[in-house]
Amino acid sequence: MMKIGSTLPDIDVVNQNQEIVNLSKLKGEKLIIYFYPKDDTPGCTAEACNFRDNYSELNKAGFKVIGISADDVIRHTKFIDKYSLPFTLLADTEKKLSNAFGVWGLKKYMGREYEGINRTTFIANEEGVITHVIQKVDTKNSAQQILDLLNVK
Repeated sequence: MMKIGSTLPDIDVVNQNQEIVNLSKLKGEKLIIYFYPKDDTPGCTAEACNFRDNYSELNKAGFKVIGISADDVIRHTKFIDKYSLPFTLLADTEKKLSNAFGVWGLKKYMGREYEGINRTTFIANEEGVITHVIQKVDTKNSAQQILDLLNVK
């Protein structure tokens, strides 16, 4: 798992518009980078919609929101359109970012084991350094969880 004090990795992936995005090149912006298992599933939809509903407050606090899953561009585009998501989703289909951040791994659900993304949120400062890691994400209140953690009023 990427730790506090780590710098954002220099890895190119595409966003929902098939534009290349490299997190290490987004210096000068505070980032909320949230990894989630799959588009259009109950927990992931709750989390994305919570970020959407609190997007202006997060922007006012100076944050750019970026969601990352292993879904492809087509699934991301449908997810964004269906829920009117105002932020970037990165298609980590080759799991380069998931592995670099250490969120890809063994999961258990209803007695079944499988590999996937472990839901985790990272907060990075303007220098591209991780300042906070949230492993116990409250999907229905993820934005408020971040604002409370950072003591943003």
